[in-house]
Amino acid sequence: MNALALQLRRWPSQQPILFLVVAAAIWFALYRSLIPASEALVAALPVDRASHLGGALQFFLYDTPKVLLLLTGIVFVMGIVHTFVSPERTRALLSGRRLGSGNAMAASLGIVTPFCSCSAVPLFIGFLQAGVPLGVTFSFLIAAPMVNEIALAMLFGLFGWKIAVLYLVMGLAVAILSGIVIGKLGMEHHLEDWVRAMQNSQVPSAIVEGTMSWGERVENGFHHVREIVAKVWIYIVLGVALGAGIHGYVPEDFMASIMGHDAPWWALPAAVLIGVPMYTNAAGVIPIVQALLAKGAALGTVLAFMMSVIALSAPEMIILRKVLKPRLIATFAGVVAAGILLVGYVFNVLI
Repeated sequence: MNALALQLRRWPSQQPILFLVVAAAIWFALYRSLIPASEALVAALPVDRASHLGGALQFFLYDTPKVLLLLTGIVFVMGIVHTFVSPERTRALLSGRRLGSGNAMAASLGIVTPFCSCSAVPLFIGFLQAGVPLGVTFSFLIAAPMVNEIALAMLFGLFGWKIAVLYLVMGLAVAILSGIVIGKLGMEHHLEDWVRAMQNSQVPSAIVEGTMSWGERVENGFHHVREIVAKVWIYIVLGVALGAGIHGYVPEDFMASIMGHDAPWWALPAAVLIGVPMYTNAAGVIPIVQALLAKGAALGTVLAFMMSVIALSAPEMIILRKVLKPRLIATFAGVVAAGILLVGYVFNVLI
């Protein structure tokens, strides 16, 4: 038994390519099984699946392993990528010579990554790990949940191409400008110490010289997983648990009553504040948006609520707390909230 365990432990370094192929197949199989597995687990419990508790349990049992799988997979891959491209080269690539070019690249990447806010955090950590500038990483973190193809497709189907295009333009503007502002503030010292140490770690000479074997590259991926996932996983569980507890308890009638076209000036900021404790992805919040509009809510106010739900969720803040210090989290939330309010007022004026 000990000999078998020793052989399995050596397998990744002895046959790294075969290991990567098998590991990728297992990862994708696990990822695709999350929804049926979570549904089966809830069905086995003495809980009505259609109840609020049933919905919350399914949400927790699905989202927790999903985010942990994403975190582990992305950190592992970034650990291997790190052996080919040093953090200095990555930082130079995405910093850009012209102001905002790196932010625009990162925000555009967010369009094609259909992540909710918590699922985007692992890639955010991976970017920091690779030496990508702080403001650029925030442009991705904002754009990924808020301006992705799922949200755009559903907005197009429900409201037409004009609304979808305007949402795309305004959402990208919020992501890019927020990232530029945060980058200009120079708040890198408000990253947690372990993140800064990871960014400033010495690059092994084998990476610089390009002499690393694939076995060593795989081991470097494992090293990054052990270093990062061990520090972050409990915050992911707590964050998703909060989201699951809130999921399903959306007071649509109350929200619609303060989001109408004749609502007072404070209705839009109130809608943003109401959205922050909630947690879902774009696909999950669109039906809520549709229901609110059907009850007479103003489009700009509802879209601002939608943006706050998917770009400023409280579970996301809990997970980010392990990576960012409170002042940087508050700055991030304040800058993005200001951009969301601007989007809401623009929509209310133009539509």
